[in-house]
Amino acid sequence: MKFGYYPGCALHGSSSDYESSVRACLGKLDVQLEELQDWICCGATAAHSINHKLATALPARNLGIAEKMQLTNLFAPCPMCSMELKKASDALQTSEELRAEMTQIVETPVQGSVEVLNLIQVFQQVGYDKIAEVATKKLDVFKPACYYGCLLTRPPKTLKFDDPEDPVSMDELLKKLGAQPVEWNCKTVCCGGGLTLCDEAGVAAMTYRILQNAVDSGANCVVVACPMCEVNLDMRQADAKKLGLSVDVPIFYLTDLVGFALGLDAKALDVNRRFVSIPQEMKNI
Repeated sequence: MKFGYYPGCALHGSSSDYESSVRACLGKLDVQLEELQDWICCGATAAHSINHKLATALPARNLGIAEKMQLTNLFAPCPMCSMELKKASDALQTSEELRAEMTQIVETPVQGSVEVLNLIQVFQQVGYDKIAEVATKKLDVFKPACYYGCLLTRPPKTLKFDDPEDPVSMDELLKKLGAQPVEWNCKTVCCGGGLTLCDEAGVAAMTYRILQNAVDSGANCVVVACPMCEVNLDMRQADAKKLGLSVDVPIFYLTDLVGFALGLDAKALDVNRRFVSIPQEMKNI
């Protein structure tokens, strides 16, 4: 299978370990990624609150590049990126006037015709049963709390993905691979990622609430599909301890666990760069 690929700023920067995990995992599934040529920032998170036209033009340019490359779909591993791309795509499809304006601004024809996909949707297109068939290891040591955060399912009218209040798509895939996802209450509660530079204490308390609920529900790790959520839940555990809140929970990307099931090791998936160390029994399943 082949997908257009928009890494976005995070995967080529602070979350390059996520890109390593994505490429290694999807490579084992014979999924080819064709990266957009000369892509730019999608505008998350500040552009939409400052300049609405700019917030549409930034993702529109990337969509125009994808169309020029004759791609029918565009995979964006970051939910913030996939949301911004999807919002722009929907807006372009519903307004001929906007298409003409954006074509002039971004200096390339753009229709908004490319299908935008998040990570879980790529796995769904590959097929959960197929992934389970080619898996070489069972994830039975993992009891993950699958954390969807704010942006994988919201806004629901735009994303039209899973249940916005009680999503299960990650849980279903991991169950197929032998993991034992827990039932818990904070799977869509905001981790405070957008406040991380202006309210560190508040964000530490928000992340602690999520992680403590995961542990109280029987989880031995948290699984995410968002680079901002991963960094926040992983890095802010130290800040929570400064507030007297004790929590120590390893954080994985969904591609890490799927990759383990496919026989990849910790080095190939780049999981050793986490702030909270990964227990050896989880790395050597």
